[in-house]
Amino acid sequence: MTPGEKILRDWLVGKGWKLAGFQQQSIDAYLKGFNGLVNAPTGSGKTFSLFLPALIQYINSTSDYKTKRASQLQVLWITPLRALTRDLQRSMQQVCDELELPWRVGIRTGDSSAKEKALQKKELPEVLLITPESLHMLFTQKNNSVFFKELKLIVVDEWHELLSTKRGIQVELGLMYLKNLQQRLQIWGMSATIGNIEQALDVLLGKHTNRHQSVIVRSGIIKKVEVESILPDTIELMPWAGYLGINLLDKVMPVVNQNKSTLLFTNTRSQTEIWYRVLLEQYPEMAGLVALHHGSLDRNIRDWVEDNLHTGRLKLVICTSSLDLGVDFRPVDTVIQVGSPKSISRFLQRAGRSGHHPGAVSKIYFVPTHSLELIEGASLRDGVKNNVLEERVPIAHAIDVLAQFMVTLAVGEGFREQELYEQVSKTHAFQFLTRKEWDWLLGFITTGSSSLVAYDEFKKVEKVDDLFTVKDRRVALRHRLSMGTIVSDAAMKIKTVNGRYLGSVEEGFISRMKPGSVFSFGGMHLELIRVRGMVAEVRKTNAQKALVPRWMGGRVPLSSQLAVYIRKRLDEALGQSFTQPEMKKLKPLLALQQERSAIPHHTELLIEQCQTDEGYHIFIFPFEGRLVHEGMAALIAFRISRIMPITFSLAMNDYGFELLTDSPVRLDELLEEHDLFSTENLIEDIFLSINANEMARRKFREIAAISGLLFQGYPGKSVKASHLQASSSLLFEVISEHEKDNLLLQQSYREILDQQLEETRLRNALLRIKEQNVIFTFPDRPSPFSFPIMVDRLREEVTSEKLADRVNKLIEQLEK
Repeated sequence: MTPGEKILRDWLVGKGWKLAGFQQQSIDAYLKGFNGLVNAPTGSGKTFSLFLPALIQYINSTSDYKTKRASQLQVLWITPLRALTRDLQRSMQQVCDELELPWRVGIRTGDSSAKEKALQKKELPEVLLITPESLHMLFTQKNNSVFFKELKLIVVDEWHELLSTKRGIQVELGLMYLKNLQQRLQIWGMSATIGNIEQALDVLLGKHTNRHQSVIVRSGIIKKVEVESILPDTIELMPWAGYLGINLLDKVMPVVNQNKSTLLFTNTRSQTEIWYRVLLEQYPEMAGLVALHHGSLDRNIRDWVEDNLHTGRLKLVICTSSLDLGVDFRPVDTVIQVGSPKSISRFLQRAGRSGHHPGAVSKIYFVPTHSLELIEGASLRDGVKNNVLEERVPIAHAIDVLAQFMVTLAVGEGFREQELYEQVSKTHAFQFLTRKEWDWLLGFITTGSSSLVAYDEFKKVEKVDDLFTVKDRRVALRHRLSMGTIVSDAAMKIKTVNGRYLGSVEEGFISRMKPGSVFSFGGMHLELIRVRGMVAEVRKTNAQKALVPRWMGGRVPLSSQLAVYIRKRLDEALGQSFTQPEMKKLKPLLALQQERSAIPHHTELLIEQCQTDEGYHIFIFPFEGRLVHEGMAALIAFRISRIMPITFSLAMNDYGFELLTDSPVRLDELLEEHDLFSTENLIEDIFLSINANEMARRKFREIAAISGLLFQGYPGKSVKASHLQASSSLLFEVISEHEKDNLLLQQSYREILDQQLEETRLRNALLRIKEQNVIFTFPDRPSPFSFPIMVDRLREEVTSEKLADRVNKLIEQLEK
């Protein structure tokens, strides 16, 4: 046993702790020089499995580890969420202090103050907790390689959450850069919920790290999770999304009251605001015991909520995904999930916020927002029981991220192009990058590419001798202000008239308001006083009615694994096997579905056709998720329009889609003569069926912002979203006309297929349909399965305040 291991053993014994088997495996592998990935359930001690070996290694390297030496960064800990860093800092610093190890654990995120960052620039702490964006910001510092000369370990926390995003590519590129600076560097990842663990390790290490010197440490621990649905007394036989959730508040509160501390997750920030407001209206005695938490709130507000969760002073926190990763709130003994999270892994991740310590049971309650979500509640329980984990598919060949990274290095110490090309080619994301594409990228960052060569503002990087560098300080400043891969509507700051900062909402929401309008934010009703630039000045008001902000990205797609379980539940319903409480509650609805139409077996495709005052409806139910149905609906409508002159209106949800027209269509007859679900010429037909140019134009705005073509403004002087869209549209038109082989243009179309329409999954769904029996039904009115799709179309036509009234009128009309 080394000195460091002995010291750690004595410390553990003194606390009455014992290392878990996987923690000891991680320590052994790390001390032998291995890289790797720790795969263990939430709350089982993953953090210590990699932090402790770093301490052991340091203690072994010095004769007097308690003596303070000149600060040198030893451990870089990359996290996807800012909320993770404070919790990690607290626990890590406590270990160092108890061992009398003179290490400082620091944080560098978008929340860090300018003063804090300036101090770190002079002297980095021994352990730095950092987000991918802030890590790349460090690379823009001149002589940044000095920061990392003593770096021993990089840990990527919650790697599964980053893996399938462009932030994951940022991590890949960052690891490649640091590995090139420090050859002896060890790289480890941590993940709780992921199905493709081997691929996750390959992406993490890339080809710049010896795969034979790597290991996956699996804990073997099966986290016990208890799942219970909060069932309504009665269910709507004609359901629609959103009508139920908040109406179950009286059933949610007994769960809150019987537990010490509860996290209530919603899927959107808007729902968080609504639940907080309604709860306090109906249960005013909860004032001071309940808080809300989401990413648009000011850091000080979020810090206050997190601190009071730790100390147990809050009984309930209503939150979004801002608190669903890795945060250790010991007082939390129960989690409530409002609405389907659309993913078994996400559900498990949130369940793990309760019972967040080894051996504890995680308890999660599921609250449906409409009747049919009870099927998802039953499916989620089955998925948890069978420990089903979805795969996270890594993004590849994101040219916009690579272009940004190249400029980042040029702003910093500069780069030599052949050397960097060889390094970049060793990452998983860019392993197939050709020399021709690399040359285009070099041209892009130096001239703006051939279509924009006449414009000086796109000439950012200069070649001095053989070094590519940025000399213009204005270019460097604009680049630092534009870094990152998360692009959303321009954020407007919300400030009180006396200057207190509350948080931010998207510009599009404020732009629809006028002075005197009241909206709900941070649990308060705020009256808009005036708008100055990108700041909305407000004051608190006692007004009863208030608008709720809407943020982009509210709807998440149904995972393929959860879709499989939903189809299994329908098989059971078809066989009258109602064993689960959710399915028993749905029995009247499913009986009505069978009476009016049919319940499809997983070997069948259900197609309903009916006529209402709106026109002729075709409903098709593949049960593959909203994104797949969006592409499939457009595809089928296009293929029918090639056979006969016709126009359709489209609507879809996670279970199926609707084609609405003003003339009758005998789809059963069409299918006998035409293969509407064929995969032949699929991509060509998809682009012909949708407004591909318009979709690519909108996607291009995001890509242009990431790559540096669009500058979104200085602090306090952001460019309006409408101006950004106009600028990106102009760039799109110029490039489309003069440079067809522009890599960013090609990326726009590729991302439409891969991300917006899930082309691979769409293709697999069509192949599955080819093997299914098609069941046609012709109900005299919409069925319980088709009605929520109709309502989703109405949702686009009326405001949320009027939607419930409109739905009730529609039900009355249909049931006459």
